Order: sequence, then C-alpha cells, then structure tokens
Amino acid sequence: MKKVYFTIFSLAVMLNVSAAENPTKPSKSEKAKDEKAKVETPAVEDEKPNPLSFSGYVDTYYFANFNGVQSNLGASGFERIFDQKANNFQVGLAQLKTTYTTDKVTGVIDLTFGNHGDLGNYGNALSPMGSQFGTTGLAIKQAYMTWAMTDKISLTGGQYGTNVGYEVIDAPANFNYSLSNMFGNGPFYHTGVKLDVAPTDNFAFMLGLTNGLDSKDDNNKSKGFQAQVSFNPVENWSVYLNYFGSDEGVDEKNVVSWYDLTTSFQVTEKFLVGVNAVTGKNNTGTWGGAALYLNGYVSEKFAIGTRLEYFSNKDGGIYLVDADGAGVSTTGITITGNYDVSPNLKLKPEYRFDSYKNEAGTFQLYDKAGALTKKSQSTLGAALIFYF
Repeated sequence: MKKVYFTIFSLAVMLNVSAAENPTKPSKSEKAKDEKAKVETPAVEDEKPNPLSFSGYVDTYYFANFNGVQSNLGASGFERIFDQKANNFQVGLAQLKTTYTTDKVTGVIDLTFGNHGDLGNYGNALSPMGSQFGTTGLAIKQAYMTWAMTDKISLTGGQYGTNVGYEVIDAPANFNYSLSNMFGNGPFYHTGVKLDVAPTDNFAFMLGLTNGLDSKDDNNKSKGFQAQVSFNPVENWSVYLNYFGSDEGVDEKNVVSWYDLTTSFQVTEKFLVGVNAVTGKNNTGTWGGAALYLNGYVSEKFAIGTRLEYFSNKDGGIYLVDADGAGVSTTGITITGNYDVSPNLKLKPEYRFDSYKNEAGTFQLYDKAGALTKKSQSTLGAALIFYF
C-alpha cells in the first residue's frame, strides 16, 4: 500500500516540476517582469511626416504649322505665348520646386529654366547691376513664405503666381498644352504680400498689395491691388471672382486692370466643364474674352478635352495687335488628348486652329516666304511631360 502512495506522490512531484519548467507557460514572476516592462517602456510615437518635399517637371514638344513656317508667332509676337517655335523639337520648361511645411509656416522656392521659364518671368530680365549683366531673376518663378496666423487666416509674402485666370504656367496642371490668348494677355505673377481668409469650408477671400504687373520691381510709387472671392455654390462646383489693378504709368497715370471669372463644375467623375471670362482696360482701351473647357475621360488612362475661345483686343489696349498696332480679335479651338503613359509621364497630342481679324482687314500671320498673307493657322503635334 505504501508503494502505491509513494508512486502517486512521485508522479505528482514530477508533473509539478514539468509544469514549472515548460517554456510555453511562464511563471508568475516572468509575467510580472513582462507587465513591468510594458509599463516602463515608452510608447512609440507615430513618425511625423517629412516637412521638406520636392517636385518638378520637364516638358518637350513638337508642333507642325500647316502654313509651312518655323514659328507660330505673327505680327504681334503674342499669337502663341509659350510654344512659339514650329517644326522644331523644343524643351519648354524645367522646374525644380522645394516646399517646407510646418504647423505655422510654409516656404516655397520654385525655380524654372528654359524657353518657357524665361517667358514666364520676362519682368525679371533686368539685373540690378544693369542691362549689360546677366541675371538669375529669370529663374525665380515663385519664392514666397506663408504664415498661418490662425487655422482660417494666412499671410503670404514674396513672389507668387497671379490669382487671375483659369490656366497656369505649369504644363502638368493644365489639360491643354498650348495656352490660351487670355492667359497670354493677362498677368503672370506678383511680388508683394497677400492675406487669405477662409471663414468657412465653402467661402474664402484674398486681398493683396504688389509692386505692380509681372515684375519684382515697381516703376513708380503706386502699388498694385489684387483681390479674390471664392465659393462653392454646390458640391463639385467652384467659383472664383478675381481682380488685379496697377498704375503702370511713369509720366502720367495709366491704371491697368483685369476683372476675371474662373469656374469649374465636375459634372460626373469623368467629365468636367470649365469657364473663364475676363475683361480689362487701360488708357488705350478695353479688351476681353471667354473660353469654354470640356474635358472627359474615355478610359482609365486616356482623356480628351476641347477649349473654345474668343478674345478681342479691338482697341489695341493689350498685347495682341497687327503690324500697324491696330487691335485684333481671335477665335480658336484646341483639341487635346491626355494619355497617362505611367504615373510620372504624360503624353498630350494636340490640334489647334486660330483665326484672326480686325476692322482694317490686315493679315496677321506669315507665310513660308516671310510675308504677312495669312489670317489663320493650324498646328498639330504633341508634348511629352515628365513630372514628380
């Protein structure tokens, strides 16, 4: 009987020892250590996003002009604002943009190089050392800082893009590659300060003072004034009312001003309608125009869009004039495709037709012999845009 009790007691001891040494069942002391470690080890904080970011693009294009000429320009030099060369492979613009963002401050250094960069910054061509010296001012597309004073109010100072217009200099941001006549005859950028206020998610306004029109320097003591009101009447509909005016006179007052409406409506997920209308005036006269944009995706990677535009400078107040300086009006249609070759590469085939007329009945465009004998032109080609 004693042997039986002894055998049972021995088995119980062995089982107890085995349970204590089983690595899959930690002892109370090990559990206590684990709980203490959990308390003493600080929680790993979520990594903050990098405040420094880089972006940019480069575009190249080729357009054939059916008039058989090497240039898309005519008597005024403003028939096409950026893609001026015809029957030439061209590099339009190379951009390098650096942005640093914190809770309170955003700093932007936006540098551009190439033909379109120089044209976009034409007002910065003169060096402070004199016209005989080169300047780096042409490379500065934008250089500004924004202070978020509150979550609804911000103050920006430096050189920044204009508030006027539907289209912008950056090729990846526009649906059409070639730019409209309204873009070419409107302001490009300003140097000054502006205050942005957004009381609600659907309403905002902006007020600013600048050194004048398209320049880092002012040519007189007067300052330019800019303003914008933006709102969303309904979901997917954005409306911007813009104004810019500046006294550009030296010997006498000459206020140049633009009143601009820019609006777009995302009708469906794949179809957008946009409208831009503008009127302007100075001492010489008035000008104005309107453009309709219809853009839609026909597949996941391909979209096609049309721009219908009318622009009139019949008083000769702004840049588009004939060889005698008389005012000109133009009507145009641009059909552009957008094909996403990859997430960083876009191909834009494009056809454009423009027709010019004025009261004097003069010719606006050159023929292949170099004579002004044409009133219209058609171009066909494509642009390839790499962006990151």
